[in-house]
Amino acid sequence: MDVTSTLSIFEISAIFLTITALLAYINNRFIGLPTTIGVMVISLLVSIAAIFLGFLGFDKLIDYEVSLLDQLNFTHVLLDGMLSMLLFAGALHVNVSDLRRYKLPIGILACAGTLISTVIIAAALYLVVPLLGFNLSFIWCLLFGALISPTDPIAVMGILRSAGAPKSIETVIAGESLFNDGIGVVVFALLLGILNSGEIPTTYSVAHTLAVEAGGGIAFGLVLGGALNYLLKAIDSYQEEVLLTLAGVIGGYALASHWHLSGPLAMVMVGLMVGNHGRNLAMSDKTRHYVDLFWELIDEILNAILFVLIGLEVVMIMYSANLLVAGVLTIFIALGARLIVVGLTTSVFNKQLELPCGAWKVLTWGGLRGGISVALVLQLPDGAQRNILLALTYAVVVFSILVQGLSVGKVATSIKAK
Repeated sequence: MDVTSTLSIFEISAIFLTITALLAYINNRFIGLPTTIGVMVISLLVSIAAIFLGFLGFDKLIDYEVSLLDQLNFTHVLLDGMLSMLLFAGALHVNVSDLRRYKLPIGILACAGTLISTVIIAAALYLVVPLLGFNLSFIWCLLFGALISPTDPIAVMGILRSAGAPKSIETVIAGESLFNDGIGVVVFALLLGILNSGEIPTTYSVAHTLAVEAGGGIAFGLVLGGALNYLLKAIDSYQEEVLLTLAGVIGGYALASHWHLSGPLAMVMVGLMVGNHGRNLAMSDKTRHYVDLFWELIDEILNAILFVLIGLEVVMIMYSANLLVAGVLTIFIALGARLIVVGLTTSVFNKQLELPCGAWKVLTWGGLRGGISVALVLQLPDGAQRNILLALTYAVVVFSILVQGLSVGKVATSIKAK
């Protein structure tokens, strides 16, 4: 049955929202996992069941699922839709004073750490995959390193809080993830440009692009955040103020993208400004309550939809025995690169960081990969190399969310106990 020619965007949105709501209910009623992880587990099981039924000759379910996903365009939905609101909502409750206190580890992990991790993963992958019969040029390995290095703590933050993780570790993981998404996207875009053009840019060109996109995004976010705070302070009506924050996020992200600035970094800065200065100086208690409640709900709903989509997208991957082995090896490579970056940071700057003993364990194990990595790999040009990277990306993302996400609380508790 072909559904792609008959369903509108509204109908597709309705289908995925309904699926998400039903899976969230099933998880809450019968399973009891954290919502984002629970809905992803169920959607993965649905996808695996669809694949299994397809092997048995009952292919209507998998055909229907594939046709829906083909029409959805995951990359567009996340990067041009959800990401702006998720980053703003995530930054809204991050304390700027805490960020300043731990600016050294956050800055190192988000900037230098992302670049170092990209190179380590690329080099290791370039050496390993030929042993399994796959051919990946180094630029493709670098692209994989860039898309898999940014951390995504959407699921882990709630677990860390419930486990009573030290505030310092929470702050570092949250701060790093907010900023390395923007850095990772810019680096990935640069490498993708090299792949498409076949030309290696000059050092000046790379530095200029990073300065304009990253620096311009931060500057634009500061200006937009200041303007938004001014507007919020001028009125006292929670309906209009909630609407202003929503318009600022969606409109600001669209404008940043139009000007070729880093939309993710811009939204982080807007969220930090509204969350710290706006909430304290420009909002009444009633407005603050409704703004917080609105963005908390937006965050929860979009995260649930995102993780359902990640689980369902598995049907788009064609695995083989060698590719499964490569996926397992890639998981260890990604963890090893994360361990090296975190280990170097915590050992070299141990005295300045003021982190609890053993913090490297939580920082390493809590560096989850998520929707950003999936959205970026789907941007790659079609071909055999893209299919390999898609499978490897899913292996790392699924492992990090299910295994690391469900066990990082125990790691955090052990650190707290010491």
